[in-house]
Amino acid sequence: MASTPDELSINYSEGGVEIVKELDKEVLSKGAWTTILFRYQDWDPRKEAYSKDKYSIRRYQKRGGEYQQKSKFNISSPDQAQQLVAALNKWLADQ
Repeated sequence: MASTPDELSINYSEGGVEIVKELDKEVLSKGAWTTILFRYQDWDPRKEAYSKDKYSIRRYQKRGGEYQQKSKFNISSPDQAQQLVAALNKWLADQ
């Protein structure tokens, strides 16, 4: 388990194959509750290739010196990511 936000990752390997490949991450908040936005790709064994970029927002709680994942939201498509960005930009412009 990770003891700092920088150590948190969504990389996942199985049978010597990297199933989830983390490409980048942005730590959005740190502390007892940490929020991270990940950019990643999934391995598709049928195509023998990685998927297009995907995104996931994950929340971690630090207990006993270690972070544990408590929730996640996967952004399902580039269109959904654009809609999320547009909504946030609109709301922020209204402030």
